[in-house]
Amino acid sequence: MSIREKDFRGVDLNLLVTLAVLLRERSVSRAAACLHLGQPAVSGALARLRELFDDELLVRVPQGMAPTARALALQAELAPLLEQLQTLLFAAPAFEPASATRSFSLGMSDWVEIWLAPKLLPRLRALAPKLRVALETTDPFTGSAMLEQGRMELGVSVFAPGPAWQQTRPLRSMGFAVVYDPKQLPLSAPLSLDDYLAHEHALVSYRGARQGTADRALAERGLSRVVSHTASRFASLPPLLKALPLLATVPEALADEWAASHGLRASPPPLDLPPFTVSLIRHAASGGDPGLDWLEAQILDIAGR
Repeated sequence: MSIREKDFRGVDLNLLVTLAVLLRERSVSRAAACLHLGQPAVSGALARLRELFDDELLVRVPQGMAPTARALALQAELAPLLEQLQTLLFAAPAFEPASATRSFSLGMSDWVEIWLAPKLLPRLRALAPKLRVALETTDPFTGSAMLEQGRMELGVSVFAPGPAWQQTRPLRSMGFAVVYDPKQLPLSAPLSLDDYLAHEHALVSYRGARQGTADRALAERGLSRVVSHTASRFASLPPLLKALPLLATVPEALADEWAASHGLRASPPPLDLPPFTVSLIRHAASGGDPGLDWLEAQILDIAGR
Protein backbone atom coordinates (compact mmCIF):
# COMPACT_ATOMS: atom_id res chain seq x y z
CA MET A 1 0.00 0.00 0.00
CA SER A 2 1.26 3.51 -0.83
CA ILE A 3 0.31 6.77 0.82
CA ARG A 4 0.48 10.34 -0.41
CA GLU A 5 2.49 12.02 2.31
CA LYS A 6 1.47 15.52 1.27
CA ASP A 7 -2.17 14.72 2.06
CA PHE A 8 -1.27 14.48 5.74
CA ARG A 9 0.41 17.87 6.01
CA GLY A 10 -1.31 19.88 8.68
CA VAL A 11 -3.15 16.86 10.07
CA ASP A 12 -2.60 16.44 13.79
CA LEU A 13 -3.59 13.14 15.39
CA ASN A 14 -4.79 15.09 18.42
CA LEU A 15 -7.24 16.88 16.14
CA LEU A 16 -8.80 13.59 15.12
CA VAL A 17 -9.07 12.50 18.76
CA THR A 18 -10.72 15.81 19.57
CA LEU A 19 -13.15 15.33 16.70
CA ALA A 20 -14.09 11.86 17.93
CA VAL A 21 -14.78 13.20 21.43
CA LEU A 22 -16.73 16.19 20.11
CA LEU A 23 -18.91 13.92 17.99
CA ARG A 24 -19.51 11.65 20.95
CA GLU A 25 -20.27 14.40 23.47
CA ARG A 26 -21.81 16.95 21.04
CA SER A 27 -20.72 19.67 23.43
CA VAL A 28 -17.54 21.75 23.51
CA SER A 29 -17.61 22.02 27.32
CA ARG A 30 -18.12 18.29 27.89
CA ALA A 31 -15.46 17.43 25.28
CA ALA A 32 -13.03 19.80 26.98
CA ALA A 33 -13.63 18.06 30.33
CA CYS A 34 -13.04 14.63 28.78
CA LEU A 35 -9.83 15.80 27.09
CA HIS A 36 -8.63 17.73 30.16
CA LEU A 37 -8.35 20.87 28.05
CA GLY A 38 -9.80 24.34 28.34
CA GLN A 39 -12.88 25.25 26.30
CA PRO A 40 -10.95 27.81 24.18
CA ALA A 41 -8.48 25.08 23.14
CA VAL A 42 -11.31 22.75 22.07
CA SER A 43 -13.10 25.57 20.27
CA GLY A 44 -9.87 26.34 18.42
CA ALA A 45 -9.47 22.68 17.50
CA LEU A 46 -13.03 22.62 16.15
CA ALA A 47 -12.26 25.64 13.99
CA ARG A 48 -9.20 23.85 12.54
CA LEU A 49 -11.26 20.72 11.92
CA ARG A 50 -13.90 22.71 10.06
CA GLU A 51 -11.19 24.16 7.86
CA LEU A 52 -9.55 20.76 7.32
CA PHE A 53 -12.78 19.03 6.26
CA ASP A 54 -14.41 22.13 4.70
CA ASP A 55 -17.55 21.40 6.70
CA GLU A 56 -19.24 22.81 9.80
CA LEU A 57 -19.16 19.33 11.38
CA LEU A 58 -21.17 20.49 14.44
CA VAL A 59 -23.87 23.16 14.34
CA ARG A 60 -25.64 24.79 17.25
CA VAL A 61 -29.21 23.70 17.99
CA PRO A 62 -31.46 24.40 21.02
CA GLN A 63 -30.39 21.13 22.67
CA GLY A 64 -26.65 21.74 22.15
CA MET A 65 -24.78 20.79 18.97
CA ALA A 66 -25.85 18.53 16.11
CA PRO A 67 -23.49 16.74 13.69
CA THR A 68 -23.66 17.36 9.99
CA ALA A 69 -24.03 14.50 7.53
CA ARG A 70 -20.27 14.68 6.86
CA ALA A 71 -19.60 14.50 10.57
CA LEU A 72 -21.76 11.41 10.98
CA ALA A 73 -19.92 9.74 8.11
CA LEU A 74 -16.56 10.64 9.69
CA GLN A 75 -17.70 9.33 13.06
CA ALA A 76 -18.61 5.95 11.59
CA GLU A 77 -15.18 5.60 9.98
CA LEU A 78 -13.03 7.37 12.55
CA ALA A 79 -14.02 5.50 15.73
CA PRO A 80 -12.84 2.03 14.62
CA LEU A 81 -9.68 3.50 13.09
CA LEU A 82 -8.75 5.22 16.35
CA GLU A 83 -9.45 2.02 18.29
CA GLN A 84 -7.12 0.09 15.98
CA LEU A 85 -4.46 2.78 16.31
CA GLN A 86 -4.77 2.73 20.08
CA THR A 87 -4.25 -1.03 20.10
CA LEU A 88 -1.27 -0.72 17.75
CA LEU A 89 0.41 1.99 19.80
CA PHE A 90 -0.34 1.01 23.37
CA ALA A 91 -1.44 -2.61 23.66
CA ALA A 92 1.36 -5.02 24.52
CA PRO A 93 1.86 -7.51 21.68
CA ALA A 94 0.50 -10.89 22.62
CA PHE A 95 2.23 -14.24 22.47
CA GLU A 96 0.07 -17.32 22.90
CA PRO A 97 2.38 -20.34 23.33
CA ALA A 98 -0.36 -22.92 22.72
CA SER A 99 -1.08 -21.59 19.24
CA ALA A 100 2.19 -19.88 18.26
CA THR A 101 3.80 -21.21 15.07
CA ARG A 102 7.01 -19.18 14.88
CA SER A 103 10.57 -20.47 14.76
CA PHE A 104 13.37 -19.63 17.19
CA SER A 105 17.12 -19.90 16.69
CA LEU A 106 18.75 -20.72 20.02
CA GLY A 107 22.52 -20.81 20.38
CA MET A 108 24.18 -23.06 22.95
CA SER A 109 27.66 -24.34 23.53
CA ASP A 110 27.63 -28.11 23.27
CA TRP A 111 27.87 -28.80 27.01
CA VAL A 112 24.98 -26.37 27.68
CA GLU A 113 22.96 -28.21 25.05
CA ILE A 114 23.70 -31.52 26.81
CA TRP A 115 22.62 -29.98 30.11
CA LEU A 116 19.58 -27.90 29.12
CA ALA A 117 18.12 -29.21 25.87
CA PRO A 118 16.73 -32.49 27.31
CA LYS A 119 14.79 -30.42 29.86
CA LEU A 120 13.90 -27.42 27.69
CA LEU A 121 12.68 -29.06 24.50
CA PRO A 122 10.08 -31.34 26.14
CA ARG A 123 8.73 -28.34 28.05
CA LEU A 124 8.43 -26.33 24.83
CA ARG A 125 6.70 -29.26 23.14
CA ALA A 126 4.18 -29.45 25.98
CA LEU A 127 3.51 -25.71 26.25
CA ALA A 128 3.92 -24.65 22.63
CA PRO A 129 3.57 -27.70 20.38
CA LYS A 130 3.70 -25.75 17.11
CA LEU A 131 6.95 -23.94 17.85
CA ARG A 132 10.09 -24.84 15.94
CA VAL A 133 13.47 -24.45 17.64
CA ALA A 134 16.77 -24.57 15.76
CA LEU A 135 19.73 -25.22 18.06
CA GLU A 136 22.88 -23.50 16.84
CA THR A 137 26.38 -24.13 18.17
CA THR A 138 27.98 -21.15 19.86
CA ASP A 139 30.87 -20.64 22.28
CA PRO A 140 32.33 -17.92 24.50
CA PHE A 141 33.98 -16.18 21.54
CA THR A 142 31.35 -16.25 18.78
CA GLY A 143 28.19 -15.20 20.61
CA SER A 144 28.22 -11.49 19.72
CA ALA A 145 28.91 -12.12 16.04
CA MET A 146 26.13 -14.71 15.82
CA LEU A 147 23.64 -12.25 17.33
CA GLU A 148 24.74 -9.44 15.02
CA GLN A 149 24.54 -11.67 11.94
CA GLY A 150 21.11 -13.03 12.90
CA ARG A 151 22.40 -16.60 13.23
CA MET A 152 20.78 -16.88 16.66
CA GLU A 153 18.19 -14.90 18.61
CA LEU A 154 19.17 -16.04 22.10
CA GLY A 155 22.48 -17.50 23.23
CA VAL A 156 23.23 -19.56 26.34
CA SER A 157 26.83 -20.20 27.34
CA VAL A 158 29.75 -18.65 29.19
CA PHE A 159 30.31 -15.54 27.09
CA ALA A 160 33.09 -12.98 26.91
CA PRO A 161 31.97 -9.37 27.45
CA GLY A 162 30.18 -8.06 24.37
CA PRO A 163 29.33 -4.73 22.72
CA ALA A 164 26.92 -2.21 24.23
CA TRP A 165 23.94 -3.50 22.22
CA GLN A 166 24.36 -7.02 23.65
CA GLN A 167 22.06 -7.66 26.60
CA THR A 168 23.49 -10.18 29.06
CA ARG A 169 21.47 -11.89 31.78
CA PRO A 170 23.17 -14.23 34.28
CA LEU A 171 21.43 -17.61 34.52
CA ARG A 172 23.44 -19.63 36.99
CA SER A 173 26.77 -19.74 38.78
CA MET A 174 28.41 -23.12 38.51
CA GLY A 175 31.52 -24.98 39.57
CA PHE A 176 33.47 -27.92 38.19
CA ALA A 177 33.60 -31.68 38.66
CA VAL A 178 36.21 -34.25 37.73
CA VAL A 179 34.87 -37.24 35.78
CA TYR A 180 36.46 -40.54 34.81
CA ASP A 181 35.60 -44.14 34.07
CA PRO A 182 36.12 -46.28 37.20
CA LYS A 183 36.90 -49.27 34.98
CA GLN A 184 39.81 -47.39 33.42
CA LEU A 185 40.85 -45.64 36.63
CA PRO A 186 39.77 -47.58 39.77
CA LEU A 187 39.94 -44.51 41.98
CA SER A 188 37.71 -43.60 44.90
CA ALA A 189 35.94 -40.28 45.09
CA PRO A 190 36.68 -37.69 46.28
CA LEU A 191 40.00 -37.64 44.47
CA SER A 192 43.12 -36.51 46.26
CA LEU A 193 45.42 -33.95 44.71
CA ASP A 194 48.02 -36.70 44.29
CA ASP A 195 45.50 -38.75 42.29
CA TYR A 196 44.66 -35.71 40.20
CA LEU A 197 48.29 -35.08 39.32
CA ALA A 198 49.28 -38.70 38.86
CA HIS A 199 47.04 -39.33 35.84
CA GLU A 200 46.70 -37.85 32.38
CA HIS A 201 43.90 -35.45 31.53
CA ALA A 202 41.60 -34.66 28.63
CA LEU A 203 40.77 -31.00 28.03
CA VAL A 204 38.06 -29.34 25.94
CA SER A 205 39.31 -26.20 24.23
CA TYR A 206 37.32 -24.19 21.68
CA ARG A 207 40.51 -22.66 20.27
CA GLY A 208 43.00 -25.46 20.66
CA ALA A 209 44.66 -24.24 23.87
CA ARG A 210 46.27 -26.91 26.04
CA GLN A 211 45.65 -25.13 29.32
CA GLY A 212 42.44 -24.29 31.12
CA THR A 213 41.11 -23.09 34.47
CA ALA A 214 42.58 -26.04 36.36
CA ASP A 215 46.05 -25.46 34.89
CA ARG A 216 46.01 -21.83 35.97
CA ALA A 217 44.95 -22.80 39.50
CA LEU A 218 47.71 -25.42 39.66
CA ALA A 219 50.33 -22.99 38.34
CA GLU A 220 49.54 -20.60 41.21
CA ARG A 221 50.67 -23.41 43.53
CA GLY A 222 53.73 -24.27 41.46
CA LEU A 223 52.10 -27.46 40.17
CA SER A 224 51.09 -28.81 36.78
CA ARG A 225 49.16 -31.70 35.27
CA VAL A 226 49.66 -33.67 32.07
CA VAL A 227 47.08 -32.85 29.39
CA SER A 228 47.51 -35.61 26.87
CA HIS A 229 44.32 -35.17 24.87
CA THR A 230 42.36 -32.10 23.75
CA ALA A 231 38.94 -32.01 22.15
CA SER A 232 36.77 -29.30 20.62
CA ARG A 233 33.47 -30.58 22.05
CA PHE A 234 32.42 -31.87 25.44
CA ALA A 235 30.26 -34.51 23.75
CA SER A 236 33.41 -36.34 22.67
CA LEU A 237 34.64 -36.83 26.25
CA PRO A 238 32.48 -39.76 27.48
CA PRO A 239 33.60 -42.21 24.77
CA LEU A 240 37.17 -40.99 25.19
CA LEU A 241 37.07 -41.58 28.95
CA LYS A 242 35.50 -45.00 28.39
CA ALA A 243 38.41 -45.91 26.13
CA LEU A 244 41.39 -44.43 28.00
CA PRO A 245 42.52 -43.94 31.63
CA LEU A 246 41.95 -40.18 31.67
CA LEU A 247 40.52 -37.56 33.96
CA ALA A 248 38.46 -34.63 32.69
CA THR A 249 37.50 -31.50 34.59
CA VAL A 250 34.11 -30.36 33.31
CA PRO A 251 31.17 -28.12 34.30
CA GLU A 252 29.43 -29.74 37.25
CA ALA A 253 26.09 -29.83 35.42
CA LEU A 254 27.49 -32.61 33.24
CA ALA A 255 28.67 -34.85 36.06
CA ASP A 256 25.33 -36.33 37.15
CA GLU A 257 24.16 -36.65 33.53
CA TRP A 258 27.27 -38.58 32.51
CA ALA A 259 27.21 -40.73 35.63
CA ALA A 260 23.69 -41.86 34.73
CA SER A 261 24.11 -42.17 30.98
CA HIS A 262 27.72 -43.33 30.64
CA GLY A 263 28.59 -44.92 33.96
CA LEU A 264 31.27 -42.35 34.73
CA ARG A 265 32.27 -41.41 38.26
CA ALA A 266 32.33 -37.80 39.46
CA SER A 267 34.46 -36.15 42.12
CA PRO A 268 34.85 -32.59 43.39
CA PRO A 269 38.13 -31.10 42.16
CA PRO A 270 40.91 -31.51 44.74
CA LEU A 271 41.84 -27.83 44.36
CA ASP A 272 40.00 -24.55 44.53
CA LEU A 273 38.62 -23.59 41.12
CA PRO A 274 36.70 -20.32 40.72
CA PRO A 275 33.06 -20.74 39.72
CA PHE A 276 31.85 -19.42 36.38
CA THR A 277 28.58 -17.88 35.24
CA VAL A 278 26.33 -19.22 32.52
CA SER A 279 24.57 -16.29 30.85
CA LEU A 280 21.85 -15.64 28.32
CA ILE A 281 22.55 -13.04 25.66
CA ARG A 282 20.31 -11.33 23.11
CA HIS A 283 20.37 -8.29 20.87
CA ALA A 284 18.98 -5.11 22.42
CA ALA A 285 16.92 -4.66 19.26
CA SER A 286 14.88 -7.73 20.26
CA GLY A 287 13.58 -6.01 23.38
CA GLY A 288 9.82 -6.14 23.61
CA ASP A 289 9.54 -9.31 21.52
CA PRO A 290 6.97 -11.26 23.57
CA GLY A 291 7.95 -14.58 22.03
CA LEU A 292 11.61 -14.21 22.92
CA ASP A 293 10.65 -12.92 26.36
CA TRP A 294 8.58 -16.06 26.91
CA LEU A 295 11.37 -18.36 25.69
CA GLU A 296 13.88 -16.54 27.91
CA ALA A 297 11.61 -17.09 30.91
CA GLN A 298 11.47 -20.84 30.22
CA ILE A 299 15.26 -21.04 30.02
CA LEU A 300 15.66 -19.02 33.21
CA ASP A 301 13.32 -21.32 35.08
CA ILE A 302 15.04 -24.51 33.95
CA ALA A 303 18.58 -23.20 34.42
CA GLY A 304 17.82 -22.16 37.98
CA ARG A 305 16.79 -25.62 39.08
